[in-house]
Amino acid sequence: MNDLTLLIPEFLVAGLAFLTLGADLVLPDRRKPLLPAMAAVGLAGIAAFTFAYLRGKTGSLYGGALVVDGYALFFKVFFVSLGAVVALSSVEYVKRRLEHPGEYYGILILTALAAMLMASSRELLTAYISLELLSFGLYVLVGFDRYNPKSNEAGAKYILLGAFSSALMLYGISQIYGLLGTTYFDGIAAALAATPEPGLGAQVGLALLAAGLAFKVAAVPFHMWAPDAYEGAPTPITAYLAVGSKAAAFALALRIFAEALLPAAPDWQPVIAVVAALTMTLGNLVALAQSNIKRLLAYSSIGHAGYLLLGVAALASLDGDGATSIELSHLAVNGIVLHIAAYAVTNVAAFLCVSVVSDATGREDTAAFSGLAARAPGLAMVMAASLFSLAGLPIFAGFVSKFYLFNAAAAQGLLWLAGLAIFTSLISLYYYLAVIRRMYIDSPEHAIVETGPAPGHAPMDSRIRLPRLTSALLSALFAATILLGIYPAPLMAAIQHASEALLTYSRQLPIW
Repeated sequence: MNDLTLLIPEFLVAGLAFLTLGADLVLPDRRKPLLPAMAAVGLAGIAAFTFAYLRGKTGSLYGGALVVDGYALFFKVFFVSLGAVVALSSVEYVKRRLEHPGEYYGILILTALAAMLMASSRELLTAYISLELLSFGLYVLVGFDRYNPKSNEAGAKYILLGAFSSALMLYGISQIYGLLGTTYFDGIAAALAATPEPGLGAQVGLALLAAGLAFKVAAVPFHMWAPDAYEGAPTPITAYLAVGSKAAAFALALRIFAEALLPAAPDWQPVIAVVAALTMTLGNLVALAQSNIKRLLAYSSIGHAGYLLLGVAALASLDGDGATSIELSHLAVNGIVLHIAAYAVTNVAAFLCVSVVSDATGREDTAAFSGLAARAPGLAMVMAASLFSLAGLPIFAGFVSKFYLFNAAAAQGLLWLAGLAIFTSLISLYYYLAVIRRMYIDSPEHAIVETGPAPGHAPMDSRIRLPRLTSALLSALFAATILLGIYPAPLMAAIQHASEALLTYSRQLPIW
């Protein structure tokens, strides 16, 4: 019998989505501002309930297709909390642009539901369906600003390339099932452990599955959709796309590589390492040439996908004769999950700053940040802290997470990859500092000289006034960025519990 009480958090999230959609139909226009509060408070309450209700519980449903463990619990709370933050950061955008906000918040909540299911999936078709639910929600959200040609273009490109990647993944799943006889992660691991050399067909299936996941995280050479989608999407959705989509895809990828594919590590580790190297290098190099802040952060996001793939490559260590060890695999899992959390806090703060500046100036180029320290000192401080964190400088969250991640790669024998990651982080510091220079050294007149004033918006030298909600949210994100950089111990304790739950099955295989 399936214990459906383990899915109560998912039922609550689904109910909140339909409640938000229904409320939009019946509430008068003057009451529509209640919808973001309903979505954010509802998601925050569900996050607290999920942590309290599922803490210490384990179980599986539908023959092991879904599992509830410490790893799933961590990401369920993470995704629901992230949805609440994005809902709050969208308030000003929704107020100015949308007549029916319930649709926006309803789809946003459903994508959080899809991400929760992805973290719990231990079967390929279940994971695929969850991934498609997330993808279709994001397709709609990216093109939600239907009167903006850039948003329409971004949505069209995203859905076309997304459909292609989904086809690759589904064909890979069919290959795996046809040749290994199962789509369950434990069954795949057992089949690979019993077969010293997987056949060509199985290798093709695994390669196609990895290619589909690489598209979702914007890894090279499947990254081409990210800059256009980030630039054209509404800025709050760009933040969600950069953080939520990437986090969900890596939560699933960690399950697949750590539970299903670890016995075949000698086959896929070199490939993942090369893809990680190309991704972090290309992302950071191309970001140097960007003048649009959203495209700059898009290529920065590609670079960070390379850092996370470095952690995936470090899930196992190989000695000279090809023997595999997973003794230190928990270091890689800890580093990946910590970097996802640090990147989420930092990137949401950065994109919220971009949204405020864009609304005030009507521009999305880096020149719009000229003189920001004089126009909005607090906003400039949060943006600078976010960029320093993304670069991995001390006292910020990004430094701690990169330290854990790069140390895991070095401990697993991937010294060359860890060295390349440090070098590309130094490259990224250049374009992050270029934005900070504009905020603290350039005057607002620089932007007018470069591209002219934006019609219909306040002069570039006028002060930017932040709404109270935005100011409070930025303050909370700034505090979290500093706190995670100075005292990450409580979060690391939760992450360690999650990684131990993830690696439990792999350590029981007789091949180690």
